[in-house]
Amino acid sequence: MKENFRILVAEDEEDICEILQFNLESEGYQVDVVHSAEDALKKKLSVYDLFLLDVMMGKMSGFALSQKMRKELDINAPIIFLTARSNENDLLTGFSVGADDYISKPFSIRELQARVKTILKRTYQQIKTEESSILLLGNIGLDNKTKRLILDGKKVELTRKEFEIILLLAKNQGRIFSREEILDRIWADDVIVTDRTVDVNMTRLRKKMEGYSTYIRNKAGYGYYFEI
Repeated sequence: MKENFRILVAEDEEDICEILQFNLESEGYQVDVVHSAEDALKKKLSVYDLFLLDVMMGKMSGFALSQKMRKELDINAPIIFLTARSNENDLLTGFSVGADDYISKPFSIRELQARVKTILKRTYQQIKTEESSILLLGNIGLDNKTKRLILDGKKVELTRKEFEIILLLAKNQGRIFSREEILDRIWADDVIVTDRTVDVNMTRLRKKMEGYSTYIRNKAGYGYYFEI
């Protein structure tokens, strides 16, 4: 399972936020807190591995935030709802808008920590089932067996050349490769290729990487490198 999980807590009670942040960070997680759904939407949500959302928050509820995340923002990371309401209809509503778990207030910190750990393990261990074939860098995975890019657990189809380029850069994180060197390594058997071929493939690759496109960097006059 990957390390350095990032969690976003959206809860309008500041004392609860402080308790959650302190105890989750003591478990080794990176934790950010906001006090409204509106503030949560100002964050780059794609970088988080799990969300703890209070149901009743100001103008926009946790339910509405979850629904927006799932249907409009394509956020698939697990969501745990925190709420003082625990009747059956509320539970069903929570799961219908994308919840992975539901914890009623007041709750035990130890129970919450256990549920967070279980959900993260269940969600993210699937992309590491074959350790030898998958290179993991933060929220990015490269499956050398299927030649696919994995972003936040979602598989992204790449062309053979696109995959070989990002694998080369990712395996040598921080090292700059000139266009000529990339051509020699990736297009060794091809006859008619130019430096422009590398740029075209980089442009397509960055587009497919969506929110992580900045990980592929270009140092003017030198070449390309990968850095998180």
